[in-house]
Amino acid sequence: MDADKCFLVYRPPYTLATEPYNRCVRSTDVCIAGGGIIGLSIALELAGCGLRVTVLERGRAMSEASWAAAGMLAAHDPENPTALRPLSDLSIALYPGYLETVEYLSGLRVPLRTSGTLQGAGENHVFDPALSPSEIASRLPELNPSGRSFQWLDEHSFDPRDLCAALPKAAKAAGITLVEQSQVTSVRSTASGADAGVEVCTAQATYSATHFINCCGAWAGAVSNLPAIEPRKGQMVTIQLPPHRQLPCVIRTPELYLVPRGDGRVVIGASVERVGFDKSVEETTIQSLLEKAADFWPPVREAQIVETWAGLRPGSTDGLPVIGANGEKNCWIASGHFRNGILLAPATARVLRQIVLKETPSVDLSLFRCDRFAPASVS
Repeated sequence: MDADKCFLVYRPPYTLATEPYNRCVRSTDVCIAGGGIIGLSIALELAGCGLRVTVLERGRAMSEASWAAAGMLAAHDPENPTALRPLSDLSIALYPGYLETVEYLSGLRVPLRTSGTLQGAGENHVFDPALSPSEIASRLPELNPSGRSFQWLDEHSFDPRDLCAALPKAAKAAGITLVEQSQVTSVRSTASGADAGVEVCTAQATYSATHFINCCGAWAGAVSNLPAIEPRKGQMVTIQLPPHRQLPCVIRTPELYLVPRGDGRVVIGASVERVGFDKSVEETTIQSLLEKAADFWPPVREAQIVETWAGLRPGSTDGLPVIGANGEKNCWIASGHFRNGILLAPATARVLRQIVLKETPSVDLSLFRCDRFAPASVS
């Protein structure tokens, strides 16, 4: 797909809004639970079609997995499930227009930070074709391949913190109602047939909507009584390189990644832990990440730690997203993106818009259906 043409298709005729940012609108066409990158991206798609959209965020918009992410648009990561490829390819094609839309509406830039990745294979795998030692040295002379096979991937990354600043502003400008500190407590259908609707309750208000979309990330399973979605903790660290050192590309293996953020900053991550909603940062885990990173790229030893944190990725039991119908009529879900929420946001937004408008989705979503999981038991 031609990315430039895709941009022209993607960018909708938004009407700039002048209403207060956190106004309380109790009647809406679409109510979305979750103000992360998935929820707000879907909201932008739907608002661009003229629908009234309300987003309810349990905390602060873009403050959970979106804020904690590395920002790699890793559509061709060999560790990705094969089933993700069509959705990943669609998202990559949509991304130029997506970022331009966000920048246009928010007035804030979301610049790309890198344009390539040195991808390392697993310890017992050899890429075909693989980079020769001289080719690796020409890309990154200080890299220590440690006997691993490497290949070069033409892919981009950006700093998710840039998007965290821009996307809520873009939503405001597009006329979307974003209500923060507003956790969804219940969702129920209010009618059937042509008059079907959904009632969404929070502690502060009740919202009447035609459609409800659960985009609560790691918390989506609780909202939809779907235990197959649960948090996957990831601990990360940012280092500051000395002025004479720069990392020009992403370095990634199945166990580790180093992602440049600009100004000599490099993000190193990330652990994968099933520990519930615990976001504590452990010094031993951070030190392990730093040691592994320094083994691959020794200049890490010259850097200073500037930040550590942990985020909660929304994982599913089979490692695939959950996208589609969810229980009650006109109720939908978009969660379980695990490591690829940043990558898959534009495509997820596109197919959810198509579903809500009763259009044929751009990609086959059958492998992502909610009902592939056994129903939760009711006590």
